[in-house]
Amino acid sequence: MPNRTSSRALHFALGLGLAGAAGWIGARLVTRHAGAGLLDRADRLLGGGDKAIRLAASARLGDDPAQRLHLFVPTDPALDPALTRHVLPVVLFIHGGGWTSGDPGEYRFVARTLAAHGYAVALAGYRLGEAGRFPAMLEDGAAALRWIAAHGADAGADADRVVLMGHSAGAYNAMMLGLDRAWWARGGLPAGALRGVIGLAGPYDFLPLDDPLTIAAFGHVDDLALTQPINHVHGAAPPVLLIHGRDDSRVLVRHSMALARALARVGARSDTHVFDGISHEGLIMRFARPFRRDRRPLDRVLAFLDEVTTASAPVQAAAG
Repeated sequence: MPNRTSSRALHFALGLGLAGAAGWIGARLVTRHAGAGLLDRADRLLGGGDKAIRLAASARLGDDPAQRLHLFVPTDPALDPALTRHVLPVVLFIHGGGWTSGDPGEYRFVARTLAAHGYAVALAGYRLGEAGRFPAMLEDGAAALRWIAAHGADAGADADRVVLMGHSAGAYNAMMLGLDRAWWARGGLPAGALRGVIGLAGPYDFLPLDDPLTIAAFGHVDDLALTQPINHVHGAAPPVLLIHGRDDSRVLVRHSMALARALARVGARSDTHVFDGISHEGLIMRFARPFRRDRRPLDRVLAFLDEVTTASAPVQAAAG
């Protein structure tokens, strides 16, 4: 848990409106085990609580405590499915943490931010550490998609309009689920329902394994090429949005650029943005209220979501 000194320092910086100080403190905290939770509390504090969203459904997706899903919808009377009796396009967000840490409940700030623009937001957890080694983390992502396909409409989420989104390790999970047809098929969504994939600072091409986190998560796999998103590109892939911070020293920009080139070679659609002055942690921070003064990443995400969820469903090849 964050100590009281760290919490007071963050609130002091935010209260004074010192963007530079808040950014430094936030970046330090997000790198710690409970950093996202403190960032979420700051977002909730400055936004007046959770009044803009409501928890429409929760689900256990397996026996592991990490295998759970929370679905949030907006409370705006013009958007709330309970009042409008309409289902909303759904964003399935997958958290990062190097496949060893993270809690979907600490990313409510993503739900608050996106739900205000008319989206149901599912925060999905997955097994971590040894229990979550490849392919377990993807099995859990497919289970989240199956839940949306089977139960989403009852909670206000449209299973015919789903976008996958993730940060860091979560971006890897999202991209594999979206590009590898075998995982997409396990999700059980209707044909054409997967409208897009958003990768925020994700690792997509990391062979040979040279990092303790990737070695722990993938080192046991015989054919490592199968673990790489870049090796699963195909012409019928859903639209992809790639966003990276140029100052990212944890997952280098080359990952997004390499995947963008691979998608282009097979004729798949991708849109890539590299933003100056943004670090690895700083990218996800900009979806929280204290750091939303820099709207570049959020604006690109909202434009992409609007385009792919309002357009007609693309024709996709049968999963194989």
